[in-house]
Amino acid sequence: MSKTKEFLIPFVGLKLGKHHFEYQISNVFFENFDYDEFQSSDIKVSLVLDKKSNMMELDFKHKGTVNVPCDLTGEDFDLPIKGKMKLIVRFGDEFNNDNEELLILPHGEHEIDVAQYIYEMIALSVPLKRVHPGVKDGSLQTEALTKLKELTVKEQKEESKQEEDIDPRWDKLKKLLTDK
Repeated sequence: MSKTKEFLIPFVGLKLGKHHFEYQISNVFFENFDYDEFQSSDIKVSLVLDKKSNMMELDFKHKGTVNVPCDLTGEDFDLPIKGKMKLIVRFGDEFNNDNEELLILPHGEHEIDVAQYIYEMIALSVPLKRVHPGVKDGSLQTEALTKLKELTVKEQKEESKQEEDIDPRWDKLKKLLTDK
């Protein structure tokens, strides 16, 4: 992944207290991660960095839309997403990001790259099953849905026809079982 200076925060020069950062995320951002799940994206990320004497707290929030294909119909639609994440940054002997809520930076480090955390937060906020809102309320009319309805009706007719075509000898056998 190529580092962009936009997501590098030089925290050494910041005073103690809260600092606000805003990012506008589009598909160009996801191309850096070789992530091509979205046709387009428009997401606003706000980051509050609370610098303390021995640590930092980062509060990420995002809200926006991603254009994705519907899992049922294949139709593209804008899916609203939002989410938040908290990250605590401490200083230690060596870099450690094993814990998803705690980042340990080596002493002497002077900046933090928040791009990976923004990427993970957004990617994890997209639901696994993406269904067009028109499918849920019945207003979406597509070729795929029309064909699906036709096949469902056809299948129901075949099931009822199979029930009618039962051999009459089976009825006599069933009667023997119920007469006991």
